[in-house]
Amino acid sequence: MTEDILINITPQETRVALVVQGAVQELHIERTLTRGLAGNVYSGKVVRVLPGMQSAFIDIGLERAAFLHVADIWEARPHDNNGGGNGNAAPTPIEKILFDGQVLTVQVIKDPIGTKGARLSTQISIAGRMLVYLPQDKHIGISQKIEKESEREALRVRMQGLLPAEEKGGYIVRTQAEDAADADLAADIDYLRKTWSAILQGARTRPATSLLYQDLNLAQRVLRDFVHDETAAILVDSRENYLMLAEFAQVYTPSVLSRLQHYTGERPLFDLYGVEEEILRALGRRVDLKSGGYLIVDQTEAMTTIDVNTGGFVGGRNFADTIFKTNLEAAHAIARQLRLRNLGGIIILDFIDMENNEHRNAVLAELKKTLSRDRTKVSVSGFSALGLVEMTRKRTRESLAHILCEPCPACAGKGQVKTSRTICYEILRELLREAKQFNPREFRILASQEVVDLFLEEESQHLAMLGDFIGKKISLQVEKGYHQEQYDVILM
Repeated sequence: MTEDILINITPQETRVALVVQGAVQELHIERTLTRGLAGNVYSGKVVRVLPGMQSAFIDIGLERAAFLHVADIWEARPHDNNGGGNGNAAPTPIEKILFDGQVLTVQVIKDPIGTKGARLSTQISIAGRMLVYLPQDKHIGISQKIEKESEREALRVRMQGLLPAEEKGGYIVRTQAEDAADADLAADIDYLRKTWSAILQGARTRPATSLLYQDLNLAQRVLRDFVHDETAAILVDSRENYLMLAEFAQVYTPSVLSRLQHYTGERPLFDLYGVEEEILRALGRRVDLKSGGYLIVDQTEAMTTIDVNTGGFVGGRNFADTIFKTNLEAAHAIARQLRLRNLGGIIILDFIDMENNEHRNAVLAELKKTLSRDRTKVSVSGFSALGLVEMTRKRTRESLAHILCEPCPACAGKGQVKTSRTICYEILRELLREAKQFNPREFRILASQEVVDLFLEEESQHLAMLGDFIGKKISLQVEKGYHQEQYDVILM
């Protein structure tokens, strides 16, 4: 299936959509003010070592201190003679490696998410177009996606022949290198070694908490990582950025130059392909299926749940057939929604109950097949005793909802608000509580239009009864800026 990549660039943000057969499959957003930190290399300063947790907090110049666990400290790992790790030996305790005030070179391996600071590693890796450079690890690894052992060994031999005699680091050969010429690999090696030399120079000369290396921006990473044989076109809607990307591609990804195009149409690029509407749908709970069924997606702090419903779908020869067809369609929709919304962590899928084991196996196989196209690591378990499918998807960045939205100020993220009648009764209890403590001339209720209207109509008798009971005048005032749950009781 051919794929188009759409790149919408403005001064404030870059948005990328991957479109297959007219349907948006992935969305990536990078904002200038909150650009992702994963891959960045810093000169960090140890703020505090925590022996009990075998971790440390490192100041890298961000708002919150970053987190470094002993397992991510290269010096703490036992190594064999080939530079690899020996999993049987215990790592050196962190308190014997780090001390407060120590300066060390670290790389961000996970962006800050929510209240958690960035996670760091002292093992540096620098990604190129076809290779990943590991300057501290003299080892040549091959991408697991290159499955044939003969091809893996041939690539390893080629790499060993291309490395300079003084090379002390190692490399991971990416999938893109499978058909690459020796000249391309040599150019990548040269670029990565120069980048590492610049990082070392910066670490020696620049003060602590300095940024030593920043990963490519989103548009450049798209050219490096997303383009493959089935990519038909890469459309960029900004001429200035198109020229910059063409210049970048000329040096690092010359094979994509012929597919890189400047979009000059009158309609905005994302409007033309329906991406804006897709973004709106991806922020909603309900996802409608073509058959008439639908999904309900609920994202929480701990996990994401996806519920499948038949809705108005009554096709098929019998009810079991209807359920089976709905679940098959849902499997495709779920895989797409996970990529589109970038949902990570624990995910629970509640397919419609199927008594037929063949149907269950077919739905599970279809789900795994559609998830196999995901760039992010996914692990799927079978159906549980309760008929649920448990899966995990690696959390690499914030979800689409976390990037574009914030908790509702009215419901504080609960997804629902108290009814006007519930608020009326809360106010009546508050009036009684205040009347027992204070002796004002009058009580004034400041509330939303809906609450005041209810007090003037259906709840007027209860309000009058309370006024008589406490022997005080009670007045009402509408505050247009108040949401339904918000109110104040003023003592006059």
